[in-house]
Amino acid sequence: MEATALFFILALVIIYLMASIKIVRQGYQYTIEYFGRFTVVARPGFNFYPAFFYRVGRKVNVMEQVLDIPGQEIITKDNAMISTDGVVFFNVLDAAKAAYEVSDLYNAILNLVTTNLRTVMGSMDLDETLSKRDEINARLLHVIDDATTPWGVKITRIEVKDIRPPADIVNAMARQMKAEREKRANILEAEGMRASEILRAEGEKQGQILQAEGRREAAFRDAEARERQAEAEAKATQVVSEAIAGGNNQALNYFIAQKYVEAVGKFATSPNAKTILFPVEATQLIGTLGGIGELARGALAGNTVPPPPAGKRPGPFEGPAQ
Repeated sequence: MEATALFFILALVIIYLMASIKIVRQGYQYTIEYFGRFTVVARPGFNFYPAFFYRVGRKVNVMEQVLDIPGQEIITKDNAMISTDGVVFFNVLDAAKAAYEVSDLYNAILNLVTTNLRTVMGSMDLDETLSKRDEINARLLHVIDDATTPWGVKITRIEVKDIRPPADIVNAMARQMKAEREKRANILEAEGMRASEILRAEGEKQGQILQAEGRREAAFRDAEARERQAEAEAKATQVVSEAIAGGNNQALNYFIAQKYVEAVGKFATSPNAKTILFPVEATQLIGTLGGIGELARGALAGNTVPPPPAGKRPGPFEGPAQ
């Protein structure tokens, strides 16, 4: 009988000790209550609290958690209806506050994010809600984090996942984007044409300048050639005049014969000339050429060419026999 009672007492002691041992898993914290009043937070690992006097109040997850924000309809500042959803990342910093400062932590965070999401996006135009997601996320994070600080919760990130405008607004935005792109394309095309016209005008201007410079240079060269030709003719005329003044008629005959030959040559090279009628006899032209030859030989010999013999018929440019 005594052995049975002892065994029973030993079993009760073992059961009591087993009930008093609290093993807390990593990533969790347990709140310990003494007759229903919070006393301490049990950390991960082995913890011993006498049973019947102490019990576990709440098992709080202190790892970073993700809370989905369900899709909801929001009216923007310019009266456009959009659908949006998001996610919230948070972790519990104080297990006691998260357990006793708020009744339902997850539901409280969900409603807090939903109402502030409506407030933030409802104060913006549709274009701003679509283009300023970072600003929306930053504003929500600031507001929600301040509101959840008394609960011992740290909001690490809030992200708006999707913003869905109505179908008619999407179509209007597509047409607007197409019109904007066509406008930019037309502007770029016009700028390209303008640049092309400017470059073409500059090229024509440079071409005209170069042509004008070329004409000026050619005119200068022509004037210079005519000036030199005139100087040569003046010098030749002066030489012939000096020869005539010295009593040498052969120089005059040479000068007139040269002009005569040049005139006859122009008749021969005329493209309209089919038949050439000489106003003089061929023998006279031959005689003139002979006189030119005699004049050239005399000039080379340094002596005055003697007059032709009396029996020879003079040429058309030769004077009478002396």
